[in-house]
Amino acid sequence: MSSLNLNIVLFDEPHTKTDLLPLSYTRPIGDLRVGITTLSQKWESMLSGYYSTLTDDYLSEKFPANITDDTLFIASNILANEELAKRIASLQHGEVLVKDDKVIAVRGSREMFDNCELTANTQYAGEIDRVNFLYDIFLLNDKAIRNDFERMTAGRTSQPLSDTNTVIGDPSHIFLEEGATVEGAIINTKTGPIYIGRDAEIMEGCCLRGPVAICDGSKVNMGTRIYGATTIGPASKVGGELNNVVILGYSNKAHDGFLGNAVIGEWCNIGAGCVASNLKNDYTEIKLWNYNAHRFIRTGLQFCGLIMGDHSKAGINTMFNTATVLGVGVNVYGSGFQRNFLASFSEGSRAGFTDVPMSKFFEIAERVMARREKKLTETDKRIYEHINELAHNFKI
Repeated sequence: MSSLNLNIVLFDEPHTKTDLLPLSYTRPIGDLRVGITTLSQKWESMLSGYYSTLTDDYLSEKFPANITDDTLFIASNILANEELAKRIASLQHGEVLVKDDKVIAVRGSREMFDNCELTANTQYAGEIDRVNFLYDIFLLNDKAIRNDFERMTAGRTSQPLSDTNTVIGDPSHIFLEEGATVEGAIINTKTGPIYIGRDAEIMEGCCLRGPVAICDGSKVNMGTRIYGATTIGPASKVGGELNNVVILGYSNKAHDGFLGNAVIGEWCNIGAGCVASNLKNDYTEIKLWNYNAHRFIRTGLQFCGLIMGDHSKAGINTMFNTATVLGVGVNVYGSGFQRNFLASFSEGSRAGFTDVPMSKFFEIAERVMARREKKLTETDKRIYEHINELAHNFKI
């Protein structure tokens, strides 16, 4: 870790922030989870300092920026690596580091940051990974899990793995944090490492094929099949079949049903028997709803599943088409395939959708969060009210 006595501000580039809606409606980009940790946590593990975020104004009450005359600004959508962290740590006051005409980092005052494109800059020649679009989260998850696993477990000893489990591959590629419980599972590390977080539980009959990360306090129900590269964020519960899925945290997909090449936000619930297609029957290129373009755009991908914003829910046996995007606070149910884009704070089925009153949304959110001993604050409510106003601009 490079030692810096600086304020470090992770900044959200506005166009990228919109490209990452609906997940970025409710959080700075740095709070997106790719691999075992969030983007901001990766930087914090490599560059010491005092961290804050420069993001949308309506989020700044919850995520305030602390900017001084000598601040290190880093683009929040970049996945940290040791080489890049060292280069950023060496920046002098007034220097700008760029790659492919995009700013990576700036050291200086707010005025310097605001005018950095007019400043003499230095090109970065090394490798860089960026989360530019929603699907980058699951596309980069394999590499991110491996890098996080190597960094987080180096020089540490895993908790012992019970002999009730069957291990295929190298057992040293399995790491259990304190309090983790794994019994009667089949664990294959030949395709990647397996990380089990603090107080997480893997129940009997589960099959895990790496790379897989089960984060703190999450539960994997009996008989679950998980293919890499999959991350189950903290305090979540999963079941059924998952393949290359990222759950940001505090969400449930606890029952049978398939989910693949997908990203699920926080406080979501996917009912029993729900399935989400990740491949079109004709194998053609997938188009995904984009909030910047206000239309479905080409992705260059053949596989892309469900993107679900925070506090969204799907009733039992709901079927999702390939590359479906659900906004924030969506409640969807009923037979047949749902539309490929469902706007925030709406509820219904193929028969029709209505707006969700904010009072009703808050009541449900408070009950859901109480189950994890979390509270919906007045600040949170103001954020969701603002998102509701923004969301009306993006409805079809």
